[in-house]
Amino acid sequence: RFEDRKPDLWTTFNRVQENLVRGGQPGLTATGKNTRTREVTSVGENVKLNRALFTLADTMARIKNGEPVAA
Repeated sequence: RFEDRKPDLWTTFNRVQENLVRGGQPGLTATGKNTRTREVTSVGENVKLNRALFTLADTMARIKNGEPVAA
């Protein structure tokens, strides 16, 4: 999508969130075989994933703005 081409943090956050929830992202197993991620179907797992992603994005925004970040 054209809207997804903006290089800002929150647009990137939305793209990552959509791709992780939708699944199908290519990757490699520990033995080097090709694989794809599975879709997140559980509401609970979706909430956990969104909370973790938001925390990460918010921390990155604070670092960029020069705000102190708790370790």
